[in-house]
Amino acid sequence: MDALAAGFWGAFFGTAVLMLALSLVAFVRSHRQVALTAGLSAVVSAAFVIAYLGFLPFEPATEARLLAHVAMAAAVSLALMLLAMLGLLRQRTSARRIVAALVGLGLLVIAAGWTLRPGQALGLSSLVAVGVGLLMLVVSFRSAVRGDRLAWTSVLGVAFMLVALAGLSWIAFSRSTWWPVHAVSAVAGMAYLSVMASALWRRYSYLLELAEVMAHGPSYDPVTRMRSHSETGQMVGDLFFRREDGPSRSIGVIAVSIANLYALENLHGRAAFNHALFVCAGRLRRCVPQYVEMGRLGEDGFLLLLSNPQSMEHIVQLARQVRRRLSRPLALSTSRDPAGLEASATNWVAELGIGVLNTNTQVRPSQAVATARAMARTAWSYSSRLAFYDQTQGQIAELPPEDLATAPGPLPVPSVI
Repeated sequence: MDALAAGFWGAFFGTAVLMLALSLVAFVRSHRQVALTAGLSAVVSAAFVIAYLGFLPFEPATEARLLAHVAMAAAVSLALMLLAMLGLLRQRTSARRIVAALVGLGLLVIAAGWTLRPGQALGLSSLVAVGVGLLMLVVSFRSAVRGDRLAWTSVLGVAFMLVALAGLSWIAFSRSTWWPVHAVSAVAGMAYLSVMASALWRRYSYLLELAEVMAHGPSYDPVTRMRSHSETGQMVGDLFFRREDGPSRSIGVIAVSIANLYALENLHGRAAFNHALFVCAGRLRRCVPQYVEMGRLGEDGFLLLLSNPQSMEHIVQLARQVRRRLSRPLALSTSRDPAGLEASATNWVAELGIGVLNTNTQVRPSQAVATARAMARTAWSYSSRLAFYDQTQGQIAELPPEDLATAPGPLPVPSVI
């Protein structure tokens, strides 16, 4: 293979590896459907290219037989993933018929190929794979015409896939080393992966947000994509009064309060306030583990609850992680015009205060939340921006910036606050 052609295919495999890595990140964050579809798209596409470029150590006849199988397997699997992304496999009855038809077609073509010579079997499978791609192009176009805006992205992605398939088929049949053929095929493959990754994220990010809306109903806050104020109160009550784990449980409470949000609003308007709150909430959601319950706390803060935390040190480590993430500077837009949202008008850093409390379910929930919020506001004056209730001194105290070597155990909520 020409060095220039190898460079283009190296870029393609780099794109596939990046897509696979992003799918693993989505899997870790419990976005299982996104991860599965994106990961399979990357793996199937990469395997198809590896086989068609002749990287497998087989005799020509055996390789042609294998390529015939790979072509049909890739065509059927990619077609099913595309149909699932377009929402055409939601109804079980029609989904079973479609899956059975595509899988049956693939098996039929593979069986027919065994009655032909290896080169003819490869030609038949490649021709049917192109036909399946053209069928998916028609399906995507019809969905787009019916009003599915995401389907236009699918039309573009399938078009790139057909270009890549045609180029790879040419390379497999003629063993062409002419670098422009490799370049066009590799660029088309990269474009296909990029377009489909974008379409997958748009589709499933909508579904994930819809799931949150359906879970929280009118109490869902569209700015922070968290529980709103009223829903946060319900969350606190549910966690404190839940009896499945026994009459008394340890509860970790972390209150986050942002001191300079109102100053930001006075200087730059409500749009900048909402932008800052939106970014802070997004950073918080990304750095907090899945088992932590989150919600809004007033107009300028957030509340995090941990059921049965391992220790006070565990709560403090999470609070420090939140402080590091939310203290990063960000560029804010002050425009309400969608066209100007990406233009940064001012740089801003959140002035945080974080209150850390380890209490139990025998304490009134409202008292625990009020105490943690008071600690967070007191922490505004501390250099570490972290506060806890020091039982030995009987008052709110600063958590030192270094690791808390001797963290206290569960602390009662003081009645004076």
